[in-house]
Amino acid sequence: KPMIEIGGKPILWHIMKIYATQGFNEFIVCLGYKGEVIKNYFLNYYNQSSNFTIDLGTGHIDIHSTDKCDFKVTLVETGLETKTAGRLRRVKEFLGKDDFMLTYGDGVSNINLAELIKFHKMHGKLATLTSVKPEQNFGRLQMDDQGKVTRFREKSQEDAVWINGGFFVLKHEVFNYIPNDSDNMMWEDEPLDKLTTDGQLHAYKHEGFWKCMDAMRDKIQLDELWATNNAKWKIW
Repeated sequence: KPMIEIGGKPILWHIMKIYATQGFNEFIVCLGYKGEVIKNYFLNYYNQSSNFTIDLGTGHIDIHSTDKCDFKVTLVETGLETKTAGRLRRVKEFLGKDDFMLTYGDGVSNINLAELIKFHKMHGKLATLTSVKPEQNFGRLQMDDQGKVTRFREKSQEDAVWINGGFFVLKHEVFNYIPNDSDNMMWEDEPLDKLTTDGQLHAYKHEGFWKCMDAMRDKIQLDELWATNNAKWKIW
């Protein structure tokens, strides 16, 4: 899914641009299914995004111009079947001891990362997630026991509930909540549950744009937003 294209670029590239534009350009990508596709994309990125002349006799290449991105990307094989907590555990050695950010590979937003980090530092706990209100796709019905509709309400943001939108900020100590044998563990289950129980998880409320690409209709909508210059996540 991270390599599905929006406006001709993988959604992973869009997510990285959201971060890089705000001053964060070092990335660790947890690879699993079809990880070689992501590896090949970054290995060939410079040539694929460049105009160049190649002398096939000597192999010499002259680069004329390139769509260069100032990304430093570490690609780590974290297992074909490994779940999200296990993937995070497997990149621990690359993270050092400082706070770090974590996000999924299928959602874009116009989130203000400086404000997110400020909130994280202010509460001083181990973990911050970004909470969002997704767009509502359906209207709401209220019915009595006989099935009679007593109230109909078209879809409205007033009905929306706060959900996990990813874009985490985490202290290194969160690894105390992920055991070594965590390959079959979801980050969203035991670790976040225990962090919540211990009072170590806070939610930053993001009121702006956020959209996750869960289905083909979401890709179509994101493509349309990009094509009509209405891509609110394009903050670069």
